[in-house]
Amino acid sequence: MSNAIREKKKIAIIPGDGIGKEVVPQALAVIEATGAPVEFTHLDWSADRYLADGTTVPPDGFAMLARDFDAIFVGALGDPRVASNIHAKEILLGMRFRMDLYANVRPVNLLDESLCPLKNAKDIDFVVIRENTEGAYMDMGGFFKKDTLDEVAVQEDINTRKGVERVIRFTFDYARQHGRKKVLMSDKSNVMSFAGGLWQRVFKLVAAEYPEIATQHMYVDALCLQMVREPQSLDVIVTNNMFGDIITDLAAALQGGLGMAASGNIHPGRTSMFEPVHGSAPPIAGKNIANPIGAILTAAMMLAHLGLNAEAAKIDAAVLAAVRHKKTTIDVGGSLGTKECTGWIAERVTNS
Repeated sequence: MSNAIREKKKIAIIPGDGIGKEVVPQALAVIEATGAPVEFTHLDWSADRYLADGTTVPPDGFAMLARDFDAIFVGALGDPRVASNIHAKEILLGMRFRMDLYANVRPVNLLDESLCPLKNAKDIDFVVIRENTEGAYMDMGGFFKKDTLDEVAVQEDINTRKGVERVIRFTFDYARQHGRKKVLMSDKSNVMSFAGGLWQRVFKLVAAEYPEIATQHMYVDALCLQMVREPQSLDVIVTNNMFGDIITDLAAALQGGLGMAASGNIHPGRTSMFEPVHGSAPPIAGKNIANPIGAILTAAMMLAHLGLNAEAAKIDAAVLAAVRHKKTTIDVGGSLGTKECTGWIAERVTNS
């Protein structure tokens, strides 16, 4: 079927701050090189907008995203001019919580052994699925006797049956749909017995519905050890918000750093959001040295989510070729700038 008669997917673009404003346009150029039937709408939600008029998210912003778009592509947020980082919190966390994007999906795929800090690393290909709307990130808690020697700070870790079950079920569905053979659930139930007990019980109940998929459990500290000692043994991991946040940064190091890492924030059947996981990196912004590959792989992930699998595959293949031929930025063994790296990948896509 030609692109001319395929319905265009509408994608909201939020470039963000710092290097986000550099790498997001590069990723969009690679999408365009595929010929994918997409339509971009750029939104100015950023530190610049916040500093100009105090707006983080317009009053109807999240409703508009959910109503008018098929997906959202977001760059890194964070700017030293906004010390509180309030705009980043209200945009990113607001999007996750207000739009109920409960599954954070983080693929971990080592494209070349030279990128991994581990000795003799190969065949690293697993996925971390992090619960994205509960846990310690719900901002529930408070202070007692603040700024005194008797101060008490309480941060609540909220886990609901609904929230735990749906992310675990999402994980098993993901494994089934992608031909994965094993799901590992990680917690700290030997210490956090109430939250961990809920995760343990629900994991066993849901797993029984997927008899073809092997299951495993590891405490999160043991999982960290396994990620360093034998990452090849991992397939699909599901865990809570806090542990997922921590282990995915460790996982990114296995594939060449945060500049290589993609992610999606998913609610099946609803408008979902995709973002490279690196920060806004103000010290290197505007210098044409930021690695665009994390953003480009995130773009491919978004296209696959939208059903544009052929276009996504072209991007993945071109990125793999760039890494193998060292047509990358300095941080992953190449000598190209941000734009030049993107240009090589886009040309490879065009000619594929």
